[in-house]
Parts: sequence; structure tokens; C-alpha cells
Amino acid sequence: MNVTAAAVVTGRPDPAVGLAEVRAELAAACVRAQRSPASVTLVAASKTVTAEGLEPAIAAGQSVYGENRVQEAQGKWPALRERHPQTELHLIGPLQTNKARDAVALFDVIHSVDRIELCRAIARRSAELGRRPRLFIQVNTGSEVQKAGVLPQELDALLEVCRGEYDLDVTGLMCIPPVDEPAGRHFALLAEAARRNGLDSLSMGMSSDYAEAIEHGATHVRVGSAIFGSRA
Repeated sequence: MNVTAAAVVTGRPDPAVGLAEVRAELAAACVRAQRSPASVTLVAASKTVTAEGLEPAIAAGQSVYGENRVQEAQGKWPALRERHPQTELHLIGPLQTNKARDAVALFDVIHSVDRIELCRAIARRSAELGRRPRLFIQVNTGSEVQKAGVLPQELDALLEVCRGEYDLDVTGLMCIPPVDEPAGRHFALLAEAARRNGLDSLSMGMSSDYAEAIEHGATHVRVGSAIFGSRA
């Protein structure tokens, strides 16, 4: 099926067009920040997008995708990855401990580690399955009671347990700034926490603020609606 036909079937905008626009803005943000575009990984947030709807994005060269829910990803990605083994899959939504085994089996990267119990579950399932996904610690930079993520003042202790006791492959930090506050302050807080802990990767920035996140050092930006259109 060609790209235009797929867009008609899925009822969504052509993701190849959205991808081109996002890639151009990503490159421009990197120029402003005096960074190479190769230093930023575009994670296409594919929540609610069907396997058929993802084909045009894959055909346009997008290989890294982010899903919010383990169960939804299980329903579409095993078959997609058989056809497109070059794709890399990231879990960018919250993870329950009872889904740790499924997450370790399916995802290459998990962005939402935020508590010791989850570290323990991931370590156990990684040993069982012989898989070692790369991990980001999610930090609740706004200390919002309704939001997942470790509190900033508890981050260092959690990292020590993840690395020391469980020998997990923690490569970076992730945050989702409060919607009613300037995002830049939270990006700067996350970047400083990463520097303090010797971490190289920062997962921050979404469709509305990924350019600003890049200027604060983001290495991974999670962009969905700017590529696939508004969620149903």
C-alpha cells in the first residue's frame, strides 16, 4: 500500500509529511544549539497508531518508535518487527511491576523506571530472559502527585540501587514537565541531575517542546502528534 492510500485508510495525516517537518525542525534546533543532528534520536511516539498506520513512517526511514502501553505494543509490534527487523522499540509510558517480564521481552529501551520494586523486577526478568534493555530513570521534576517518576531529591539513591545492587544498564534520565510551567526549567534540572550522576542520555521533549529540549541537551525526543496527527 502506498503512503497516500495508507493515510486514507487510517484516517490520519500522512506520517511521511510530519516526519519531514519534524526532522527539519530537529536539525534547525541542533544548529541553534551547535550540536550535530546525529546526537538526537527521534522517538516516534506511536500510541494508538495501528500497525498499518506505521508502515508509511517505516517506509520513510523512521526506525525508532515509542509505545505507552505494554499490551498495545504486544498487539502490533511482534509482526511489525518480523517484517522490519531494523526497528527499535522504546517503552515511554509507565510500567507496572507485573508487566516487567513482557516489557523486558519486547522493548529495547525503557524510559519509565521510577522505583526500587520496578528495578528489582526488571533485573529478575532480564536474568530469566537473557535480555538487557537500556533504561532511563523517570524523574518527576515538578513533584506532581498525579504523575509517575522518582522525586528529584530521591533520584541519586534510586540510581545507586539500580546500578549497584541490581547492575542495571541505566543510561539516562527522562522527564515530562508540568503543562502549566515553562518546560525549560525542568529540562535544565534534568540535565544537571544527569551531569551529577555521570549519565549521557536525556529523554525529554515532546511535540510541543522538543526543539527547546534539544537546546537543553536532549538526546532523545518523544514526538507523536506532530508526526501522526492528533490522537483519537
